[in-house]
Amino acid sequence: MEKYKDILNKLARDRNITVEEMKEIISERIKAGLNDPDPVKRTQWERIPHSGDMPTPEEWLKYAVEKLRFEGRDDFLREYL
Repeated sequence: MEKYKDILNKLARDRNITVEEMKEIISERIKAGLNDPDPVKRTQWERIPHSGDMPTPEEWLKYAVEKLRFEGRDDFLREYL
C-alpha cells in the first residue's frame, strides 16, 4: 500500500488540498457508490476487495490501479507512478 501513498499525495497536490481531504473525498465517493440505487453500479463498488465494512481510499486505489493495468490502460497511470 505504500506505493499508493505517492499517488494519493499527487492527487491531493494537483487539487491543492491535503491528503486527508483527498481521502475524505474518495471515501464519500465510495459511500455514494455503495449506496447507489442502481444495483449494477452498487455491485461494481462491492467488488472492491476490502477488510472492513467498506473499502478504504487505499484499497480503492489499489483496486483501480490493478484494474487499469489488467485492462492494458497503464497510460492513465503514467503521471502518477
